[in-house]
Amino acid sequence: MLFILYDLLQRFKNLSPLVFLVIPLVSIQAQDTKGPIQEYNLVIDHEEVQKTGKSAMGMTVNGSIPGPVLEFTEGDTAVIHVKNNMKVETSIHWHGILLPNYQDGVPYLTTPPIAPGTTFTYKFPIKQAGTYWYHSHTMLQEQSGVYGAFVIHPKKEEKQYDSELVLLLSDWTDEKPKSVLRNLKRGTEWYQVKKGTSTPLNRVIGQGGLGAQFNFWKQRMEGADIADVYYPTFLINGKQQQEYPSFSPGEKIRLRIINGSASTMFWMTFGGENPQLISADGLDVQPVEKNKTFIGIAETYDFIVTIPQKERVEFRVMAQDGSGTASAFLGQGEILKAPVVPRPDKIAMMKHMAQMDMKMGAPALKFRPNKDERFEMKKEYGMKMDHAAMSLKSEDKPQDSTKMKGHHEMHQSMDDSSQDMKMDHSQMGHAMGMNAPKKGMSMKMNTEYTYDYLKSPEPTNFPEGAEVREILLNLTGNMNRYVWSMNGVPLAETDNIKIKEGQVTRITFNNMTMMHHPMHLHGHFFRVLNKNGAYSPLKHTVNVPPMEEVTIEFFGDAYGDWLLHCHVLYHMMSGMTRIFSYDTPRDVRMKNYPASKLIDETNRYYSWGTVGLASHRAELNYLSSNIRNQFNLNVEYGWNENLEAEVSYERYLFDYLRVFGGVNIENESHDNLEDITTTAIAGVRYLTPYLFNLDVRIDNKLRPQIGLQRELMIFPRTLLFGEFEYQADFGWVNDLPFDDSFQNEIVWNAGLEYLLSRTLSLEVSYDNRFGVGGGLSARF
Repeated sequence: MLFILYDLLQRFKNLSPLVFLVIPLVSIQAQDTKGPIQEYNLVIDHEEVQKTGKSAMGMTVNGSIPGPVLEFTEGDTAVIHVKNNMKVETSIHWHGILLPNYQDGVPYLTTPPIAPGTTFTYKFPIKQAGTYWYHSHTMLQEQSGVYGAFVIHPKKEEKQYDSELVLLLSDWTDEKPKSVLRNLKRGTEWYQVKKGTSTPLNRVIGQGGLGAQFNFWKQRMEGADIADVYYPTFLINGKQQQEYPSFSPGEKIRLRIINGSASTMFWMTFGGENPQLISADGLDVQPVEKNKTFIGIAETYDFIVTIPQKERVEFRVMAQDGSGTASAFLGQGEILKAPVVPRPDKIAMMKHMAQMDMKMGAPALKFRPNKDERFEMKKEYGMKMDHAAMSLKSEDKPQDSTKMKGHHEMHQSMDDSSQDMKMDHSQMGHAMGMNAPKKGMSMKMNTEYTYDYLKSPEPTNFPEGAEVREILLNLTGNMNRYVWSMNGVPLAETDNIKIKEGQVTRITFNNMTMMHHPMHLHGHFFRVLNKNGAYSPLKHTVNVPPMEEVTIEFFGDAYGDWLLHCHVLYHMMSGMTRIFSYDTPRDVRMKNYPASKLIDETNRYYSWGTVGLASHRAELNYLSSNIRNQFNLNVEYGWNENLEAEVSYERYLFDYLRVFGGVNIENESHDNLEDITTTAIAGVRYLTPYLFNLDVRIDNKLRPQIGLQRELMIFPRTLLFGEFEYQADFGWVNDLPFDDSFQNEIVWNAGLEYLLSRTLSLEVSYDNRFGVGGGLSARF
């Protein structure tokens, strides 16, 4: 076994420093795979599927969506052969499973990608029990169907129930996931319109929310956001409605519920008596009766439900923004309907937030990404209070440890190679300041999303003695450009976060956005600090509500590089990701798979455009953009033979400011396409408060120009738009007519756009160059 050399190094390195020079490092991790082998074969392929009544191309596992349930018993050795029948790379990540770093399944970071036409075999010991799942970690494949349940039975079952059922929740779109992300990055409101969750101005005024709306505009935000993507259907085990009539009256069923969605959180409710929640993220919690439960993406919850004598129980999930539901029915007879959770009122949310005097709009893209401004950012934005510090009980304060009860032993048994390695001792900051809330203000904006109902059956706090390191991660995002980050820095612009073995790492997630962020740390369980103090629960994924804080902590006892990311798939792929790195050598099997490729996937270029054809003009707008760079092409032609075209490159200095340069081509006089002039241009573009796009430029003829542009949804599907440009010529280069020391040109237009579909709109507008007209525009 190749690990022998590395193991010898660990055993004898203290004898002499010369050992480091004599024995080469071979970073292969020890694996205790002596248990009974449980073997599976998985085949990933492209197939046409029908989830909405229409055919669409998906990615299946063994011919189905979701893939098969993989079942193990604690102590087994898992051997899983994954064959890739597609023409693109793929991967499988075993979510929540404590395993050797090389088996984690993140391509280019921990595990090689599975190339087209090849098979990769995962082999690892099963050191835990509970409800988990697996999914692709390659680009956006999870949205297309590469996911399934992973169930581990304990050696001795202590829970009392008769049978069990896996319920895997997911969202589905017939669109290609890449098209979804491109649509999000272009900033269109179509998904909100399609879901009926948009907040046009007429509704805002009708609900008395105009003041709150102006407050949001002032902070460069359209309004409160709940969910990004439109989904035509939501699924339970692959269908919108499931029937399970085989359960008998009086039977106790263990429901293993997994949220395998790409970007949807759900409210779960049950008909009949309240079920008993017994497990969260695979680990036991003190049983509690709970009906209405929020489940974040990638979380798992186990409930015990008793089937009534003459009725069947409805298990109902509603998408967090109220845009859809799915149900499963257990047993036979009349339906015991599950309680219906009201749809959220986004305008009421905006009014509430305005009353709380929040400062929003923290940058998702900083001017100086290498400068540490975490604490300044936290102080400037939000509600000016530290919820985690306020709720921290005495038994939760940094109590040092040499091990984490139960799960530390799991790590240690699998990752012996991580022992005694030299670590980075740098610290990232301590004790965040706490400001008092305003009189009468609620301590939390989203009390219904607390984890206080979760209590571990055993103490999880750390004994005294271990070093504690504090890390603040502000969760930041920009909905206008769809850039997501931490501390205003996306993955592509940051270094790995160093983790020290034998040290407690405490992370405060401070959510500075309007969206929920389910944060998942690979390869670890962490304590979620809540009111239960020493009995705070252990989880692998924690949901951080909008404008709230959640604090977690874990003991450093693993090996290698591990991903930390938001499990909203489109947030992760837009930059809300970090790599946590132990100071250990990289596995030699990853030599030809640079982590830079994984990082680059979050900073790809996406391109889109619009073509318009009207009775008075035609136009083309096209751009291609990644996080910092953007290329633009704009062409306008009026039927009065007035032509203007512009090609430019712009660089984002931070969220709202970019510099640009390019070439402008236009005819100097109407009805004359022979008199074409070409000028070089340079300037700045700035998104102002109240969401006006400001363009200030000068050309090579030293003619300054200023432009202002705004778009506003005034009714559902109806947008009002306008643009104004003013250019001055002082004769610094051009020869002006006799006795003229100054000339100017004013161009403006205004109009209405009605959204017919995601790609088509009707428009009517007036342009002072072309007159009034109407027509059709198409987005691509």
